[in-house]
Amino acid sequence: MSDAHVEAHGAPHDSAHDGPHEGPIKTPKQLVVTVVASFLVPIVVIIMLINFVAFGNKEAAGTDALAPEAVAARILPVGSVEVRAAGAASARTGEQVFQGQCSACHASGALGAPKFGDEAAWGPRIKTGFEALWQSALKGKGSMPPQGGGDASDYEIARAVVYMANKGGAKFDEPKPPADAASGAASQ
Repeated sequence: MSDAHVEAHGAPHDSAHDGPHEGPIKTPKQLVVTVVASFLVPIVVIIMLINFVAFGNKEAAGTDALAPEAVAARILPVGSVEVRAAGAASARTGEQVFQGQCSACHASGALGAPKFGDEAAWGPRIKTGFEALWQSALKGKGSMPPQGGGDASDYEIARAVVYMANKGGAKFDEPKPPADAASGAASQ
């Protein structure tokens, strides 16, 4: 540096330090706004991220999982109570019992059950007689649980056995209602 330059400016001059040192914040109001924004902006961003992740409908396009029918199907009661009078008057027919519980296996032949109407499969069983078939149905046999896993009276099971066996080639007579049910129906 030349002495003339030092004398004119008073000190050696560095071009990187020209002018006063100032930042982007020039007033106290700007400082307050900056401090408040530095706290609020991250909080708002975090809240928006939480809402995006935790809330809202996330179903794929085209699904009807929130349709009223779908919701109603998911909140059906687990069981129900059916109150009915005991006796032959309220007893289900063999076909009704078959449709309600026996068809689950006997319609398709699942778990080795003789298929409904298959005379070849029912033939050997029919030869054992109605009483043997009925007792097998009541107590269970092989993979079949007692009463086919349902809840029916002995009379209803007997009617179902006659219905299925007769469709498989038997000529069994419709079972007689129990004595107490017959007397109750006669007194009505």
